[in-house]
Amino acid sequence: MRSRIIWTIVASGVVLIGIGLMHLSLTALQDPGPLETRIANLVKQFAIRLASRRGIPPPPVDTRARAEAGGTHYSLDCGICHGVDGRAQTPSAQWMYPRAADLTSKQVQSYSDQELFWIINNGIRFTGMQGFGKLETPDHIWGLVKYVRALPSDSRKVIRRISKSGALTPRLCFTVVCYTGPSISTD
Repeated sequence: MRSRIIWTIVASGVVLIGIGLMHLSLTALQDPGPLETRIANLVKQFAIRLASRRGIPPPPVDTRARAEAGGTHYSLDCGICHGVDGRAQTPSAQWMYPRAADLTSKQVQSYSDQELFWIINNGIRFTGMQGFGKLETPDHIWGLVKYVRALPSDSRKVIRRISKSGALTPRLCFTVVCYTGPSISTD
């Protein structure tokens, strides 16, 4: 009798798993459900928090200069996915799964500086976020962290700052015109 109950429970579990797998969709064209999103975010935050506890170099002292330099690096390395203003309103960001993060959001801004450094340095596997640790120096990555922290709410200020630095590339100009509107002037 006892083994019959165990086999019934196992068979029921297999049937439920089978039904769940039938509804599993691996497409990146649809947004994931709230449960999948919540679980993925919790696992990601836990892993980043754990990994960022060791091996992070100390930040440079001159944070204003780092943030300004970070703006130039941001426009060259990050703007294509995260957008000029950090809100991820670019074609690349819209069709990624998971979607590129809005860097001005509470979720991103809630990461510690060390966690942001770790994310930029190492990237996040199975997402579009690449690691820049082999391309950029730690000082440049700290500059990006400081720049992300200082992203203003007015994208026009960001565009002016980037254009004055000489880092407004044709690819970034396309993103600015198409996704923030052609009326934005860079002078």
